[in-house]
Amino acid sequence: MNADVTAPEPATESVQVRALLQLRELILSGELPGGSRIAELAIVERLGVSRTPIRAALARLEQEGLLEALPNGGYVVQTFSERDIADAIELRGTLEGLLARRAAERGAPAAVLGEARQCLMRVDDVLAAPALNDEGFSQYVALNSRFHALVWEMADSPTIARQLDKVLSLPFASPSGFVVLQAHSQRARDMLVVAQDQHHQVLDAIEQREGSRAEAILREHSRLAQRNLREVLDGHATVHGPSSMPAIKLIRRQ
Repeated sequence: MNADVTAPEPATESVQVRALLQLRELILSGELPGGSRIAELAIVERLGVSRTPIRAALARLEQEGLLEALPNGGYVVQTFSERDIADAIELRGTLEGLLARRAAERGAPAAVLGEARQCLMRVDDVLAAPALNDEGFSQYVALNSRFHALVWEMADSPTIARQLDKVLSLPFASPSGFVVLQAHSQRARDMLVVAQDQHHQVLDAIEQREGSRAEAILREHSRLAQRNLREVLDGHATVHGPSSMPAIKLIRRQ
């Protein structure tokens, strides 16, 4: 066994996020096609990082629905219908919107509101760069996930949160589940800027105790993922040809 591959390394959030993005891209790029079996050790050797972040990435992608755990160990890459993905995204937006409404109506804790504001300020700093490198994109994904989690926390609704946890296990349903492959393109960055503006708007609505507005913004927010889905399936000929979006192979069109 290659000692360099398995040598201990800091299991930082940044390392784990990079491993997650790399592994997700292997799947969405078609290098790990639908139906193929993958093992933890093989991915460790392929990506050149230790087992801890790879194990976390595999578990996260199973939660997102991209992978299915096999009874005897290892995973298999899933395939999905277009309807599966669209419904999962719609469900996530509906429940997130309801949580935002509850947070606004009940009054979110000041400490959590402050942390969410700081989180968005850090995203603003990331997006201030004219182009996103690997580190910048990794930071955006981690901060985006954190902001959404803080909105869920503000609602203080374990009942709704439990249902959301179930939805997040569906394919491509998590806030960062449907990643644009050309992460460093201007178009991808523009989509992140739009999403960030919606983040600011929903936090403002929660602070102003405007429940209906907060709910509507987060439901609209999920439509960005729906738009990404449609563009992938249609090939978006003016920017990317279908051959440049191999993730389409995981999706069965009706």
